[in-house]
Formats: sequence, C-alpha cells, structure tokens
Amino acid sequence: MTSHDTGAGQAEPRTAKRGFPVLVLLPLVVFAGLAALFLFQLTLGGDPQKIPSALINKPAPEFDLPPVEGLTEGDTAVPGFSRQDLSGKISVVNVFASWCVPCRQEHPLLEDLAKVEGIQLLGINYKDKPENARRFLGSLGNPYQRVGADTAGRTAIEWGVYGVPETFVIDGDGMIRYKFIGPLSSETYQNVFLPELKKIMAGDRS
Repeated sequence: MTSHDTGAGQAEPRTAKRGFPVLVLLPLVVFAGLAALFLFQLTLGGDPQKIPSALINKPAPEFDLPPVEGLTEGDTAVPGFSRQDLSGKISVVNVFASWCVPCRQEHPLLEDLAKVEGIQLLGINYKDKPENARRFLGSLGNPYQRVGADTAGRTAIEWGVYGVPETFVIDGDGMIRYKFIGPLSSETYQNVFLPELKKIMAGDRS
C-alpha cells in the first residue's frame, strides 16, 4: 500500500515576497514638503517681500520681447519691449498672465499706477496664449504702454521671477531698484509700493 507522506520529509511552501508599497511613502513625502514650506515661511515671517532678490541694484537683464500677437489700443498695435526701452525714464515692469487669479485682483491698482506722472508702465505677459492675453486686457483694460510676450518664460527666469504677479521698478539708468512679490493690495500699494516708487523717482537709492 502506498501512503502519502505529510510529515517532516516534505518542504514547506514558500511565501512569495512582496515589494514594499511605494505609495505608502507618498503621504510622508507630501507632509515633509508642506513642513519645509511652513518652516520657510516662518523664517521669513510670512512676508514674501523678505525673499531676497539677487538683481536688486543691478542692471536689468538683456531681453527683447515681441508684442502680444493682435493686441491693439484702438487702431494701434501695442508694441513689445526690450532692455533698451528701460533707459532714460523710470519704468515699472509688471509680470502677469490671464490665468493668474491674483493678477485680476491687483489689476485696478495697475490702472491707478498708469496715471502716475513720470513713469512708464510695462507688462511682461508670462506663458500665455495671445488670444487669452487679449481677452484679459480687453475685459479689464490695458494699463500698459508696452506688453512683451514671454511665451516660453525665459525672460521671467532671467528676471528672477518666483511667480506671477511680480512688479519691478527700474530707474533711468536701467538698474533694478525694487521688486514687489505677489499681488498688490490697496494697503501694500499705498503704504509700501508707492513710497518705494517715489523714493526711486526722487533719486533716493538707500
């Protein structure tokens, strides 16, 4: 009679090894990123204006931006601009995009800024489609004397832009004297930006 051996002579079946579930780490990675951001903001006191800019008191970078395709003011095409257009007068350069919600929020203040005598207000349209940029400025109004299309975002990188919107003040020698990060509000426009602009217009470089 043949018997089936179920005793010690038979090898136990192996349990298949399972890979470590990488997705388990995803919440930890996200948490670590948020914690780092929190500490960064805490270090800055929650004020984005404390983020250092390497270009302050240095010449504006070389660039030459074409106009936004089809953008007009009345029957006249709105021109683009280059580094050479920043010489000889105080320039305020605002980086904006149609898809940027805070850009819409600060836009009425740019309309007021355009009325300040002695400056030119210029816009860098960042990573935008021309039809969207035209629609944005057509509905809200165009405060800019010139608008350059930075379709690839290369010029913004040269300017050290962290995100849109950002606003720069350049003196008559083409030197970047001030940078405001984020959207202007009524408070920051009146109490922070305008005083800095007036200092630069008065030739105060302190």
